[in-house]
Amino acid sequence: MLKARILLAAPVVMALALVTPATAQERTVPQSRTEMQLSFAPLVKQVENAVVNVYAERVVERRSIFEGDPFFEEFFGQRMPNRSEKQSSLGSGVIVGAKGFVVTNNHVIEGASDIKVALADGREFESTVVLKDERVDLAVLKIKSDADFATLPLGDSDAVQVGDLVLAIGNPFGVGQTVTSGIVSALARNQVRSGDFGFFIQTDAAINPGNSGGGLINMNGELIGINTAIFSRGGGSNGVGFAIPANLVKTFVASAENGNATFDRPFIGATFDPVTSEVADALGLDRARGALISQVQPGSPAEKAGMKAGQVVTAVNGIPVEHPDALGYRLTTVGIGGTARITVIADGKEQELTLSLDRAPETTPRDERLIEGRNPFSGAVVANLSPRVAEELRMPTNKTTTGVVITEINRGSPAARIGLQPRDIVIELNGTPVTTTEKLAALVGEDPSIWRVEIERDGQRIRQFFR
Repeated sequence: MLKARILLAAPVVMALALVTPATAQERTVPQSRTEMQLSFAPLVKQVENAVVNVYAERVVERRSIFEGDPFFEEFFGQRMPNRSEKQSSLGSGVIVGAKGFVVTNNHVIEGASDIKVALADGREFESTVVLKDERVDLAVLKIKSDADFATLPLGDSDAVQVGDLVLAIGNPFGVGQTVTSGIVSALARNQVRSGDFGFFIQTDAAINPGNSGGGLINMNGELIGINTAIFSRGGGSNGVGFAIPANLVKTFVASAENGNATFDRPFIGATFDPVTSEVADALGLDRARGALISQVQPGSPAEKAGMKAGQVVTAVNGIPVEHPDALGYRLTTVGIGGTARITVIADGKEQELTLSLDRAPETTPRDERLIEGRNPFSGAVVANLSPRVAEELRMPTNKTTTGVVITEINRGSPAARIGLQPRDIVIELNGTPVTTTEKLAALVGEDPSIWRVEIERDGQRIRQFFR
């Protein structure tokens, strides 16, 4: 039996319909044969020049299957050589800035050493990556040209309703720019793909491999989403596609235009759980919606705002919150430096709190170090743990974020061979607590007959012994 899969799409660009802008009250269905014969062609002409193809080329090193084999290395008298080969990927993008700023998916350009952007009129340009983020799967490119380009305006994705007509424009399977039409099937979809972002617009407009990075466009000629994934049983479109909402794209593009090296999400200092039907019954809620606060860190923005464990967050700035992923999305779109009105319910009473949004703090200087020498940590890069470092490593911050964490492991090093991994927290070495990178560097300078190592990985304590 075939199993359904969530696939990253590729290049996808959406087009607008030719209907005049309409408010929620003015939306109507076709009333006559004449209205049924209306064409999307004017909208496609309006937006096609702002939708581009993105060509990414990366160099991949293929390791020899005999690498590290003592027999073959001794027989040939040298290390077996590795080979490098070039791989190309094809995606789509949308021009959102007249000076050549292009939005696409991060997975389209990830690891690329050479990125080209091709316009619908046949022109091609080299481009550079201005900002990218794996977690939200977005990237902003800058076309290397002083020319002015056609752009797509960013719409308000919060105004989108289920049933709205949309167009998708992209380059599926590399066949060339293609337009498909459909409707918005659902909103606030989560658990679509792995990662910590879970808030998508769902559409039945045909999206196929090669569509990633394209735009979902409404009938006003506005970009309302960047297509990123499909739900598929065989790799093709089954009418279930997902797009990143334009309001998140706005925040991301603004961060790129401000010259930020990374895309920071607000640090809350609290953890949240879904509200199940059982939880809703226990708390006296009329339905299973919202984000249940399970833990609040002392001194965090959440504590300062008055958030407490057991409260349920139901809205941000008056917009309902469906689940914890939706809460994260709403706070991210408010942006760093802003404030959010948080509606919470506890003991059957509704309360509004004011939450200040800022970057995760580096409460302890990270003091990043590469450990070397004859010890189990040789080849590991370590840093002092803080909310900021935990955020960068995508680690949960529900515990006291102190201690020493591994941020990187050099391939082939002693640390790699014994199985140490990035995000491992070093607890003890030879019975001595490891509180700072300076302390760890001092401890590995000793030369005991047996190394006793204790680490924490994904909440589990692991003890190992090495000679």
